Amino acid sequence: MNTEKDFSPLTPNIVRALNDKLYEKRKVAALEIEKLVREFVAQNNSTQIRHVIQILASEFALSQHPHSRKGGLIGLAACSIALGKDSGLYLKELIEPVLTCFNDSDSRLRYYACEALYNIVKVARGAVLPHFNLLFDGLSKLAADPDPNVKSGSELLDRLLKDIVTESNTFDLVAFVPLLRERIYSNNQYARQFIISWIHVLESVPDINLLDYLPEILDGLFQILGDNSKEIRRTCEVVLGEFLKEIKKTPSSVKFAEMANILVIHCQVADETKLTNDLIQLTAMTWMREFIQLAGRVVLPYSSGILTAVLPCLSYDDRKKNTKEAASACNHSLMKLVTPEDDEEEEDEKSGSTGSPSREDGQPKTEADGNDMLNASQESVGFSNISFFNPASADRPQVTLDLDGIVQVLDRHLHDSSTGMMTRIAVLKWLYHLYIKTPRKMFRHTDSLFPMLLKTLSDESDEVILKDLEVLAEIASSPAGQTDQASSCDSTDNKLELKVPEGAKPGQQPSTGSKAVDSSPSTPSMNSYFYKFMINLLKRFSLERKLLENRGAFIIRQLCLLLHAENIFHSMADILLKEEDLKFASTMVQTLNTILLTSAELFQLRNQLKDLRTQESCALFCCLYRSWCHNPVATVSLCFLTQNYKHAYDLIQRFGNLEVTVDFLMEVDKLVQLIESPIFTYLRLQLLDVENNPYLIKALYGLLMLLPQSQAFQLLSHRLSCVPNPELMRTVDESKYMASKRLSHAQMDCNELLQHFDRVQSKHLEVRHQRSGRASDHPDRKLM
Repeated sequence: MNTEKDFSPLTPNIVRALNDKLYEKRKVAALEIEKLVREFVAQNNSTQIRHVIQILASEFALSQHPHSRKGGLIGLAACSIALGKDSGLYLKELIEPVLTCFNDSDSRLRYYACEALYNIVKVARGAVLPHFNLLFDGLSKLAADPDPNVKSGSELLDRLLKDIVTESNTFDLVAFVPLLRERIYSNNQYARQFIISWIHVLESVPDINLLDYLPEILDGLFQILGDNSKEIRRTCEVVLGEFLKEIKKTPSSVKFAEMANILVIHCQVADETKLTNDLIQLTAMTWMREFIQLAGRVVLPYSSGILTAVLPCLSYDDRKKNTKEAASACNHSLMKLVTPEDDEEEEDEKSGSTGSPSREDGQPKTEADGNDMLNASQESVGFSNISFFNPASADRPQVTLDLDGIVQVLDRHLHDSSTGMMTRIAVLKWLYHLYIKTPRKMFRHTDSLFPMLLKTLSDESDEVILKDLEVLAEIASSPAGQTDQASSCDSTDNKLELKVPEGAKPGQQPSTGSKAVDSSPSTPSMNSYFYKFMINLLKRFSLERKLLENRGAFIIRQLCLLLHAENIFHSMADILLKEEDLKFASTMVQTLNTILLTSAELFQLRNQLKDLRTQESCALFCCLYRSWCHNPVATVSLCFLTQNYKHAYDLIQRFGNLEVTVDFLMEVDKLVQLIESPIFTYLRLQLLDVENNPYLIKALYGLLMLLPQSQAFQLLSHRLSCVPNPELMRTVDESKYMASKRLSHAQMDCNELLQHFDRVQSKHLEVRHQRSGRASDHPDRKLM
């Protein structure tokens, strides 16, 4: 530095001392400057004061010589001390050169800059707040300084500035938030510590409402929550916890919608190997739970994104128990937000739609109707990309359910083979709930959902299958699904004609004046989708024989509980009557027959068939009989169930013309076992009345003659030996016997039924002969 240059009003001695390498000499010069400035203050000579500050800044603090820069810094601090309360008038000139030195490569000089700024701020106090952003920006850089002394100095300055902000009521939060939003994404650990500490302070100041600006910094806070430093994570948890407490206190002022998508993103774990991601996810899920409960329907436009984040968490194991519980609460709360009002048409849809169901037909069920279906229990689905959803009604003042987005998410989870069991159950619960609450809108998606719902019946979990059947049953019985467009719901050209319990025709609402004979008041009427369901269910059984073998009975029994058992059996019998695969038809009839005879769910239907005293029960018997003819033994058991003993005897007489195989004899064996079961208690008691039941005894003896000397033979032989007075087993007058069995409403044409049996069995025999011509015979499978 040119010492001969005029630096007045600074004396040459002051200038030389400021340039000295020794701190003590520079300190002496600072004291002289302080004294000089005090005199100017006393004289109210602001011009000279600015001139001194300008010389110290440009000629010293910003000098190329390091010792000169140190002298300039201590000189500027001295000026501030001398100015006292008047330093606020010169803060810009005092602060800016000091902040420039924060970037100096010399760590000692950066330390002196901290010291100088500390003294300036300490004197000015609240007057520095208009320059807060400059100070914060400088301090944020020093927070990550590698030199421990510099860091220590910056921490002292940081604490002083926090005290000033806490005491002040003039802090400009609006001007500060953009800088905070920028710096909050720093990856430096010390910078993060600095940022989170300031947010903690600002959040604790009553006069500063940082909650209004939370949407702008919430994403950054979750980023900091994933820091490797335990201390930083703990501080960030505290800050987020304080924000959440404040949100609970003042929910009406919270911008829930602006933060919903941020939570959706952080509820989804991109890298499950990082433990910090578990904390982020748990915290975000906890926030989401509170948001749904506090904001209510405000979050409905974001429901598809929320479900994308929540559903995979429902399959977590106990290692993530807390996250799973929070996700479950989110899911439950979100589901409750969907109400029947969400099924109301938009005004533009009302004016432009044609052929949609009327409000009366599409009236959703009440929650009470579906509570029982929703009370069952609830692994993570790995998607390649984190899902982010924009609200479906961002431009609309009225909250609208994002039904299309929700269905898309649910359908995607069903299609994903990696979806956990509890997630699949939750998905199906959602579908069921939506069909209950918003049936008209949901039926627009039914055609796209239906194939996957059918495929889900092959799931390995019984719970999943149960929920899936509930959804399918609701689709099949909902009034909103009634349509005259058979092509949209049936895979066959001819729509099946099925008796609806209340007397209504398929696809129509039951008439209130129709006579409901032998049917429960709660019996649902079936819509067009019922037939599609039955046809496709049998088709799936045909294609997946293991499904039929392992789960067929379970599925059909549950359907009989969810829908009307008579409709299930009636429709399946009609479909099987047209089945071209005769072997499958025989197997399916055998399965249905076993269910009919043994399942508790079919108790009412068995009682209806036991006494054929109504036109309806006779029609049902005839319908079942025609399909049961695919399986001779099943046909006989149906006759036993309906007490058509003479017809059973006539059928057994025809067994001599059939191909008797091992499988056939095994079915006879099972029938004998069934006769000894509680289901046929009434039949065994009728053996006591020999005179009025001769054909029952003859039929049983017919079965006995078919059996080889086996355990079943011994069982049935022993039973028949208990019949009293065998001499009474004489043939009675047939006209008298038929008169005693005459039906009160209608009399079946037994001859026609026998002819139908012969025709069906001829087809089976023809098919077997064709097969034997194409493949080698298995004589060991036959008993001639």
